[in-house]
Amino acid sequence: MTAATDVAIIGAGPYGLSIAAHLKDAGVQFRIFGQPMLNWRTRMPRGMHLKSDGFASNLYDPERRFTLRNYCRDNALPYSDLGLPVPVEVFSAYGTAFQSQCVPSLDTRTVRALERQPRGFKLTLDDGTPVEARRVVVATGISDYEFLPEILAQLPTTVCSHTADNHDLAKYRDKDVVVIGRGASSTDTAALLRAAGARAQIVSREPIEFHMPPSGKPRTVWERLRDPNFGLGPNFRSAVYTLFPGVFHFLPVRLRQRIVRRHLGPAAVWFIRDQLVGHVPLHSGYEVTSAAARDGKASLIFSNRAGQELRLEVDHVICGTGYQVALERLPFLAESLRSQVELEGTSPRLSRHFEASVPGLYFVGLASAVAFGPLTRFALGAKYTARTLARHLRASRSHVAVENLVGARS
Repeated sequence: MTAATDVAIIGAGPYGLSIAAHLKDAGVQFRIFGQPMLNWRTRMPRGMHLKSDGFASNLYDPERRFTLRNYCRDNALPYSDLGLPVPVEVFSAYGTAFQSQCVPSLDTRTVRALERQPRGFKLTLDDGTPVEARRVVVATGISDYEFLPEILAQLPTTVCSHTADNHDLAKYRDKDVVVIGRGASSTDTAALLRAAGARAQIVSREPIEFHMPPSGKPRTVWERLRDPNFGLGPNFRSAVYTLFPGVFHFLPVRLRQRIVRRHLGPAAVWFIRDQLVGHVPLHSGYEVTSAAARDGKASLIFSNRAGQELRLEVDHVICGTGYQVALERLPFLAESLRSQVELEGTSPRLSRHFEASVPGLYFVGLASAVAFGPLTRFALGAKYTARTLARHLRASRSHVAVENLVGARS
């Protein structure tokens, strides 16, 4: 027999788990599939730290009881709302504990296929089990959206990979590694490579910018008014995007795309500066123009605006080149279903309830950033997303229940 549910959630990261906790509280029937915090536990380089401050690095249950602050307190772990970086290992363990406490019904099987049916959707799990759902929430985060420049994507994986594919950097000990990019993932990775005994260097198109470290002093009233910090850093625009994602949704699409592309662009976290400057060669102003694999190594040529060349031969290239939404890269999404999803650029066009053009199909996290702004690029956005979806799915559940009752009586 085929199992059935009202809502199926694909993905058990911060968004999927937060949504599940809210649906549970709202009395909406759901099933959630995936390994808890899989990307954070098994893919992010070991030893990394989150860009977000402690108070902005939570998963969200409706009553806000299972916070990172409380988890660290209960487990005697260092914590501060501001100024103390959150290790990825702590965040992963916290998320796993959140799942155990708030979403114990998690099914750790993986969804291998998602297809549309006349009255909903059919999911096929990794063991072949079919599950029918009236509505589906795709909460797979950044999985499968890793971006590699075309010229580097042609290199074999033995000499080139994305930062998301390098959980254990110890394998590069005594090797020459070049990291491409200037953002937090690139700079963190380069520092961790150095600590692991690799000979690392960074190449980027623009100079690396480091966030300003916290002053350690209380901010004045004027400073808090001028640059309020609601989770995306002390910046007035960030505050607006954090507080009003529903308003952002109604901006013209080209303006939304431009804001998401430019706001909070690549930058290194303040606490990594001393591990890089003077220790890791930083080549800025260069773009890769040639890449080839020779004798088990990567041979690269970079050039700058003045026409000068930088030639490097290294054991491995690690690309900290970010993520780009591309639905065709979701391995479980049937082509027949994907072709029905209307796009804004490469992202799905979403309603104010996160619903795609295919009724009953929802996308959250990075895939919703063009619709709701920079907030949903970060874990912080799970709060707004979970609340909004829970209200909508609960209301439509009640509506459907009334329709079914009327139909049965007639």
